[in-house]
Amino acid sequence: MSDELEAFMMTQPPTAERPLNGMTVLVVEDSRFASEAIRLLCLRSGARIRRADNLAAAHRHLRVYRPTVVIVDMGLPDGFGADLIEELSGDAIRVPVILGMSGDAGTRDAALDAGADGFLEKPVERLAAFQQAILSVLPHQEGPATPRTLPNDVIAPDALALQDDLSHLAQIMRAGDDDATQDYVAQFLGGLACSAHDQGLATAAKRLAAARHAGRSTGADMAHVTHLVEGRLKERRHL
Repeated sequence: MSDELEAFMMTQPPTAERPLNGMTVLVVEDSRFASEAIRLLCLRSGARIRRADNLAAAHRHLRVYRPTVVIVDMGLPDGFGADLIEELSGDAIRVPVILGMSGDAGTRDAALDAGADGFLEKPVERLAAFQQAILSVLPHQEGPATPRTLPNDVIAPDALALQDDLSHLAQIMRAGDDDATQDYVAQFLGGLACSAHDQGLATAAKRLAAARHAGRSTGADMAHVTHLVEGRLKERRHL
C-alpha cells in the first residue's frame, strides 16, 4: 500500500465495503507468510497495517503510535504472546481491540485469560471472519454506521513469503538444535503449516512438539523436519 493511499484511507470513515477504514492494525507475528495474509485482509478491509516480528519490535511500535487493533501471535522468538496481551489489556489507555492468534487452538484460553478480546486460529484467510473478529468486539462508535454484507472472499498470500519462512527455518536449524531452538522450530513450523495448508509439515511439527513435551530424544524428528523443509525449498525453487 502506497503512503499516499494510506494517508487517504486514514481520513475515510468506515463503510459497509471497507469497515476498517481509518484504523491501524499492528500484527505481532514472526511468519512473513501469516503476516502477508493479514496485510491482504487489512488492505481489502480499509485498514493500515504495521508489523512487528517479535516482542521487542512491538514495544518500539507501541511507543510511537496507538493502533486500533493489535493481533498477537502466541509464540514469538523472544517470548510469549500472552505476556504482551496481558500488558496491553492492563494499560490505562487500552487498545480498543486485542486479538490472540495461533495455529494451535489450544492457546485460545491462554490468550483470553491474558485479556484478549478474541482469538484468530490460523489459517487466517477468510475476509468475513477477519472483519467479524474485529468488529464484534470493537466499541460501537468506531465501527461502520451502515449494515454490511459479509464477503465470501478467501485471500491467498504471496508464495514468496512462504519461501522466505521456509528459508528462515532452514537457517535456524543449520545454526543449532538446542532445546530452545527445537521448541521454536516446532511452534513456528506448526503455525506455518496451518497457514500453508501443508499436512506433512503439520504432522512433523506435532511429532517434534510431542517429543519435546515427553522428554524423548528428538534427533529423528529434527532430521525429518530438516528433510521436509529442505525438500519444500527445493520444490519451490523449481516452480
